[in-house]
Amino acid sequence: MHLILASASPRRRDLLARIGVEVAEVDPAEIDETPFPLERPAEYARRIAAAKAAAVAPRHAGAVVLAADTVVAAGRRILPKAEDQGQVKACLELLAGRRHHVLSAVTVVDAQGVARHRLSDSIVTFGPLSAATIQAYAASGEGVGKAGGYAIQGRAEAFVRFLSGSHSGVVGLPLFETRALLIAAGLPLG
Repeated sequence: MHLILASASPRRRDLLARIGVEVAEVDPAEIDETPFPLERPAEYARRIAAAKAAAVAPRHAGAVVLAADTVVAAGRRILPKAEDQGQVKACLELLAGRRHHVLSAVTVVDAQGVARHRLSDSIVTFGPLSAATIQAYAASGEGVGKAGGYAIQGRAEAFVRFLSGSHSGVVGLPLFETRALLIAAGLPLG
């Protein structure tokens, strides 16, 4: 049975490899990811993951399609995928010394077209960050393109004072939830 990954994220493919899952093809979904007015972060993550799967599944009849979306939320505020160093800096200034949620939604569509969904909600607390630390991290470029402006699998892991939940979910694909969905979709995982 073929697995199609509806994401261009190399991190998601690497995470799947950690649990012995081979991706047959990568087919990123091209959808509008603009949050709706007053949309809550968990609802947004679920909606986007489901929309990505729904966009890609019809192109791959008989295959299993996996789509995911990861959102960093400070309260009810959805932080952006940082597009530049300025956004990385703004995100880290907001997150420094405080707790936030990382919500990773996963949708798997099985070979019969049945969609199943899971959501991982992890709590991350950053320690205080000096202006110099924030500037240096922003200048490194590591946070560009990342939800909330940071990559926990990189230098930003040193900012984490507390994490409750799924480390892989914070990276971008909660492996516990993903494995359960793939088994339910009929993939033979041990």
